[in-house]
Amino acid sequence: MTAQTQARRVLLAAPRGYCAGVDRAVIAVEKALEQYGAPVYVRHEIVHNKYVVQTLEKKGAIFVDQATEVPPGNIVMFSAHGVAPSVHEEAREGRLATIDATCPLVTKVHKEAVRFAKEDYDILLIGHEGHEEVIGTSGEAPDHITLVDGPEDVANVEVRDESRVVWLSQTTLSVDETMETVDALKEKFPNLISPPSDDICYATQNRQTAIKELAKQSDLVIVVGSKNSSNSQRMVDVAKQAGCPAAYLVDFASEIDESWLDGVGTVGVSSGASVPDVLVEEVLAWLSEKGYGDVEIVKTAEESLTFSLPKELRRDLRAEAAALIEERTGRSTEA
Repeated sequence: MTAQTQARRVLLAAPRGYCAGVDRAVIAVEKALEQYGAPVYVRHEIVHNKYVVQTLEKKGAIFVDQATEVPPGNIVMFSAHGVAPSVHEEAREGRLATIDATCPLVTKVHKEAVRFAKEDYDILLIGHEGHEEVIGTSGEAPDHITLVDGPEDVANVEVRDESRVVWLSQTTLSVDETMETVDALKEKFPNLISPPSDDICYATQNRQTAIKELAKQSDLVIVVGSKNSSNSQRMVDVAKQAGCPAAYLVDFASEIDESWLDGVGTVGVSSGASVPDVLVEEVLAWLSEKGYGDVEIVKTAEESLTFSLPKELRRDLRAEAAALIEERTGRSTEA
């Protein structure tokens, strides 16, 4: 398929963009700023998207690497990727009021890790080393969890008892790569058991299914998302594996190289689960200016899942933070 034989068009994936966990986390920061006023501290990026982080910073959110950087008596929010129990302890010791915006689907994996560790299983956690979600999950049961970073890592895995082994996974991985890793693990450990339900989140799976469909029909796929977004990176990988000649990840329309359009008739467009649709609209406008104004929706799934906001937003956290300082110093913050 070339630009000469195919009219210029855009195939726009549906679903795309915000998942329920990201939507919940971003709204949680906005609500906290409305209710408690600035500053509200956030440990790490609330979600892995440059635009979202910059927008929240302008509203008064302060992003820090560690809870220990937050001055006592303040509010700190934990990101959608989840944190280890040790981070909760750091916040308590630092006299901080906390809001836990961990995605409920990540929380599910944490609970699975705790349960299997209590039953003395060796837990093989499929995920990428250094990713925040992996660090948080590993912290739930560090003595029981071994990280498996792809199929090539399986040969190095050792367990105490091959009859008591279970696998869990990071929620934002490529479905195909994860199952390839699981198959390799099952070949090595025939008694390996699977988690009660699939750990890879529904939104990640849906976006990868949609990108496969786009890739079959496109000469070029553009995924809107940040470089540190695992699910966005995987969408680019999936597009290439599905046979698309070229696939790129961009944060903003301004990052698109016009040379990518050479000989291209059909452009597939989608976005990662932490990307607001305004950024996709900018990409569509940019493509329209280049002659790709015909946009066709490619719908592969319906999404209706929503999550309630963190329960901490129903409390007076400023008062709680002040009480924590008073508890430490023995005097009121109003004195």
